[in-house]
Amino acid sequence: MVVLDPAGDVARQQGDLIVLSTVLMLLIIVPVMALTIFFAWKYRASNRDATYKPDWDHSTQLELVIWSAPLLIIICLGAVTWVATHLLDPYRPLARTGPGKPVAAEVKPLDVQVVALDWKWLFIYPEQGVATVNELAVPVDRPLRFRISSSSVMNSFYVPALAGQIYAMPGMETKLHGVFDKTGEYTGFSANYSGWGFSNMRFRVKSLPAGEFDQWVAATRASAEGDLSRNAYLKLETPSQKEPVRRFVASDPQLFDAVVNMCVEPGKMCMHDMMSLDAAGGAGIAGIGNVRQVTYDKFAARGTVDAARWSMRYVAAWCSAPVMSNDRPDAKPVSPEKLKGEGLPLPGKTARTALNAPAATRPLS
Repeated sequence: MVVLDPAGDVARQQGDLIVLSTVLMLLIIVPVMALTIFFAWKYRASNRDATYKPDWDHSTQLELVIWSAPLLIIICLGAVTWVATHLLDPYRPLARTGPGKPVAAEVKPLDVQVVALDWKWLFIYPEQGVATVNELAVPVDRPLRFRISSSSVMNSFYVPALAGQIYAMPGMETKLHGVFDKTGEYTGFSANYSGWGFSNMRFRVKSLPAGEFDQWVAATRASAEGDLSRNAYLKLETPSQKEPVRRFVASDPQLFDAVVNMCVEPGKMCMHDMMSLDAAGGAGIAGIGNVRQVTYDKFAARGTVDAARWSMRYVAAWCSAPVMSNDRPDAKPVSPEKLKGEGLPLPGKTARTALNAPAATRPLS
């Protein structure tokens, strides 16, 4: 029911759109269901008074009614959906906080950076310099701008009382704009299955008056368990379930961008740097050492630095550089001669028979 009675203007418009669409569809569904029952009763076998026309096959008037009513409903649905899709685009900045409440030009939205972890949510407030786990607090009547990403697998960020859901994907950033016009406590969760701890991937949402939000920020900073450095983030990234609310000081302004570009770990090349190299034509032979740093998580999740470093070294080396004996412990010298197929048996013959056969009858490459 919170979808139809939310606490935010965006979610309320979405709820109204659901109601309007349902009513428009019921305009044709209800008559069709009613007429189905009526015709079944009127033209039952025992009703001898019903008109019987076995050769009747067409009525222009009936065809117009049958096709025009659904067509008009589809036109209405299409027009309403087209307008609402653009007005409620999650990437579109808010123009109002409620009916008759336009957003002033000088009002700056509150930025919140959201990272979906296994299996918990991380919220970073760059303006306030704090971060929380499984707790989102925002001021009422202030536009909110969420920058959303994921650490490993795809999730879906959804606060039904605030706005619609939008996906959180690793290596990508999505955005969502919303606003609360009521104070209170609500629930947010992941609306996309993401593995073992998905069922408990929920977080508290607090809509607070502006003064209380400032107090919450001060209390969060005072009770922080430490700084959310990159090493602390890598530890936090370790999969866990039913994680309690945790609070941190967020002093690294580049942490979220490093998460999006998959380069939180020391020594990893960021994706935007890799794309810049690709756009310039690639790294070439001289850049093989850099290319080895961009083999992302083939055999280990982010945060398991030792295993990731092993896979980066050997897997990237095998694929992008000539294999050297000191680069792989199991490396063996390979003959540079062209394969000729000598020693392969002919169909129906053993390998020994093929080897003893005359040269003219041996299999050719």
